Amino acid sequence: MTEHTHDGGTHQHGQHTPEGAQQRGLNLHEDADNAVDMWDGMYRERPKVWSGNPNPQLVAEAAGLKPGTALDLGCGEGADALWLAEQGWTVTAMDVSAVALERAAAHAAETNHGDRITWQQQDLTEWTPEPVFDLVSAQFLHSPLLPWRDSVASAAAAVAPGGTLLVVGHHPHGLPSWSHHHDTGMFFSPEQLAGALRLDREPWFVDVLTDRERTVTGPDGEQSKILDTVLRATKHA
Repeated sequence: MTEHTHDGGTHQHGQHTPEGAQQRGLNLHEDADNAVDMWDGMYRERPKVWSGNPNPQLVAEAAGLKPGTALDLGCGEGADALWLAEQGWTVTAMDVSAVALERAAAHAAETNHGDRITWQQQDLTEWTPEPVFDLVSAQFLHSPLLPWRDSVASAAAAVAPGGTLLVVGHHPHGLPSWSHHHDTGMFFSPEQLAGALRLDREPWFVDVLTDRERTVTGPDGEQSKILDTVLRATKHA
């Protein structure tokens, strides 16, 4: 959901890609019995995993939207949810990790906007979405335990008529040379995302569907280009 920078790298969090965890020597506990154990284990490795900055694609795509109700999927330590709340959104922030949610709630309590956020622990593999949100943001929901087609389908199903779906993920051919990822099947191109969500059919009007290059800092301080796949679509009322 949110893109963050911490010492030595720029990575994603929550139920997102484990790339940052591996680069910083964090243990993702991929042999855990379930997603809760895996992601709680990762967060316990460090008192603060991410920088606290909102994802730049979220800021770029949601800044002009009229605030309403928002769902932040895989909220991690809460930077995206806090940014949305600051813009006037009423936010449901969802993550599988209780450790991440506890940190996020603590950060929110230090702001003037924390009362606009509801923190909810949920394993997305067991979640049944309802189409009630004006904005659903799914940022880097890459997980070895959750196929990306399932996560984006759940995100789309939670968008209310007239609402906005925002999906951002790693492009499979746009990872930096220092990435530890070898399973590019966890990632998706704009064409793959469009096909999975059947964006050529009702009920979607596609506002943005592209890959977008940005610069990230590697674990040794080197600068690299990386590709994000970005979708913003409106569900017909």
